[in-house]
Amino acid sequence: MKVINLHQEERQLIEQAVANNRQAQQQLYAKFSPKMLGVCRQYVSDLHHAEDVMITAFMKVFTNLNKFEHKGSFEGWIRRIMVNECIDFIRVKKNVFKHQDIEEGVTFGNVSDEDLNDFSVDDIQLLIDKLPDGCKTIFNLYAIEGYKHQEIATMLNITEGTSKSQLANARKLLQNQINQLKQTQNGTK
Repeated sequence: MKVINLHQEERQLIEQAVANNRQAQQQLYAKFSPKMLGVCRQYVSDLHHAEDVMITAFMKVFTNLNKFEHKGSFEGWIRRIMVNECIDFIRVKKNVFKHQDIEEGVTFGNVSDEDLNDFSVDDIQLLIDKLPDGCKTIFNLYAIEGYKHQEIATMLNITEGTSKSQLANARKLLQNQINQLKQTQNGTK
């Protein structure tokens, strides 16, 4: 029963925000902005730029709020807008995708759960931030957001092979960074 009440409260808040109720808009922003800043930070390593992207995306959220059909998660709807805005920011910033195709059967070094157990979430985010923008974007879309290579290719206007090669490159770079960190922590470097 509490879940239904929470859902009804969110729905009412959305309806008030659609009617340009600034207080309702502020409440939605306050509720979702911390998590959405985290989403933006996954794609944009500079905090100030990530905040700018998030604010621009929230403007799109409020402008298009009347288009939300209450089908599926409201948070998921906002998240998709955030991801798209991050991609737009990266596109404008520079052409970050190297167009290199790879064959279907290529395997790449995986970053295992064991490799990541020794590191905090902040450490892992710093490693991801060090990736080149193209690799980082593909890695986030594939590994974190769960998009398939075909969807990523369409979204970014690249080939499927480019998406796969960027992911392979990201994984390789992450594995190298993790190995270097382990060596430093173990005192072998």
